[in-house]
Amino acid sequence: MKKMLMATTAAALLATTAMAGGHAKEVKLGIEFGFTGPIESLTGPMAAGAEMAMQEVTDSGMLLDAAKVTPMRADSGCIDNGLAVSSAERLIADGINGLIGADCSGVTGAVLQNVAIPNGMVMISPSATSPGLTTMEDNGLFFRTSPSDAREGEVMAEILKERGVESIALTYTNNDYGKGLADAIESSFKAIGGEVTIVAAHEDGKADYSAEVGALASAGGDLLVVAGYLDQGGAGIIKSALDAGAWDTFGLPGGMIGENLPKTIGPDLDGSYGQIAGSQGEGIDTFAKMAEEAGFDGTSPYAPEAYDAAALFLLAMQAANSTDPADYKDKILEVANGPGTEIFPGELGKALELLKNGEEIDYVGASAVELVGPGEAAGTYRVIEVKNGVNETIGFK
Repeated sequence: MKKMLMATTAAALLATTAMAGGHAKEVKLGIEFGFTGPIESLTGPMAAGAEMAMQEVTDSGMLLDAAKVTPMRADSGCIDNGLAVSSAERLIADGINGLIGADCSGVTGAVLQNVAIPNGMVMISPSATSPGLTTMEDNGLFFRTSPSDAREGEVMAEILKERGVESIALTYTNNDYGKGLADAIESSFKAIGGEVTIVAAHEDGKADYSAEVGALASAGGDLLVVAGYLDQGGAGIIKSALDAGAWDTFGLPGGMIGENLPKTIGPDLDGSYGQIAGSQGEGIDTFAKMAEEAGFDGTSPYAPEAYDAAALFLLAMQAANSTDPADYKDKILEVANGPGTEIFPGELGKALELLKNGEEIDYVGASAVELVGPGEAAGTYRVIEVKNGVNETIGFK
């Protein structure tokens, strides 16, 4: 480990020296998502979104000295802190100038504390939503383009009330993300008069969830809310609940939204509903068209937020006239928010030119970016209902 840390530090020093004066012919951005693990079905489109922004900037020829932007992928495992930290260390050693990620909240916190802060590396996560990240000491290095679960808890409570749900059973994946989201849902639902009959953790990767479902069913509730992951424990809980006849409708927070869940569960999931970060308007419509032309699904969860994370990095570098995180980190809030010319997907070259000329921009992007506080996303949510085996957007909050 000592040798690895020495290598990491040396690589960071070499990178800083190479960027003296702020210009480079190549800018490297790390993409650290769970390409294996409990949300692996989501991370392909997420990475494609980030890489599309990088290619757009490279093609424009407008970044600094016509720099080429090179993506460098690494696996976080989503719930594997050891893998996530070692992957991030490798990216640092390979000379990245910024880190898009991580994806899941627990590994994001681990990478921030153990890799990003010691190396002065900026991170922008498109999908790490734990409220705990809001108060984590980050030296101004951490930002996110999806809103905190504190807000999602309020949104879910509103949706449940509108649906006439009076009581819920609540289960969550046993990690920072799940616990933070469950706390937010519980407190928000109780605040509007709802009853939470039980709050129980579940572990990912189990073959049998009948014991967990038995305890949840004994407590009862109009609806079972599953604050888990769509590719592992969350799907297992739903399958077991359906097999037991305990519930036939489920509340689905963000980690459960993705096309793979209806495919896995089948027609029995129809009628279940929930929410995930998402916006409407010119930005997302343009992004979805661009993604379709590029060969991936731009409506996949967190793909728009990943595009925006990459864009914010590159726009901040242009504004700072530097690829050094110490120089550009304070520019991220400036380019993300007004005043200035509004910038949408497909307009990154235009934005870079405006910044080069000393003009201000307001990056709207694909997800209606607005950063508040210490790099938090204000954010809106898509309301989802499963109909005929497909996640349909039925509204926004």
